[in-house]
Amino acid sequence: MLYRLKNLEENIATLKSLKQKSLQEIQNNKLLEWSLRYGIFESIQIVIDISCHIANRYNLGVSNTYSECLENLYKYKYISKELKESLISAIGLRNILIHEYVKIDINKLYQFLNLTNDFKKFIDEIKEFI
Repeated sequence: MLYRLKNLEENIATLKSLKQKSLQEIQNNKLLEWSLRYGIFESIQIVIDISCHIANRYNLGVSNTYSECLENLYKYKYISKELKESLISAIGLRNILIHEYVKIDINKLYQFLNLTNDFKKFIDEIKEFI
C-alpha cells in the first residue's frame, strides 16, 4: 500500500500544477482536460483502495460500499469527521467520472482541484496505519 500512497502524492503534485493553469487554458486543451479528469478520478480511487484495505486489515467492520469503508475509518478514529464527509462526497464525483451519468462541467471539475488538500490530509491521517 505504500506504493499507492506514493502514487497519491505524485497525483497531488500533478493536480497542484494544474491549479496553476486557468480554467480557460484547461477548457481549450483536451490533454489538460483529460489530465484533470483522470488525475482527480485516480486520486479518489487510490483513497478508496487504501481506505478499504485499512478497514479490512484492522477488522473495522463489514464494508459493502466505498462510503462504508470511510465511515468505518471515521468510526474507529483513523480519520476526522470533516475528512470523511469530504471524501464521501468525492466518491460521488468518482462515480460520475467513471460512469459519465451526466456531461461533466469542466468549470465544476476545475473547482474540485481543491480536493488536493483533502488528499494530503488523508495521507497525513492514515500513513501510520499502512
